[in-house]
Amino acid sequence: MKNAWIPIVSVWVLVAVGAVLVILTMDQDEAIRSFGVLAAGALALVSLVHLVSSHTKGIVERLIYVAGGSYAILALAGIYILLKP
Repeated sequence: MKNAWIPIVSVWVLVAVGAVLVILTMDQDEAIRSFGVLAAGALALVSLVHLVSSHTKGIVERLIYVAGGSYAILALAGIYILLKP
């Protein structure tokens, strides 16, 4: 599982960068909707990586870690959007 952290953290970084771009370019209503798209895209990306790779060991753990981290990042971004004046 040690090598599995590199793609997981990479997806988290992509979600964080996407959230920052959404915050900077969209208004509040559009940003909240876009966070859902980012979360779905993160899970789809992990699924696609496993589809392309030949091994399936640990796919559920990776999906859980990516989903949990992505939801946490997007929850913080959502709180920021809602509390922003």
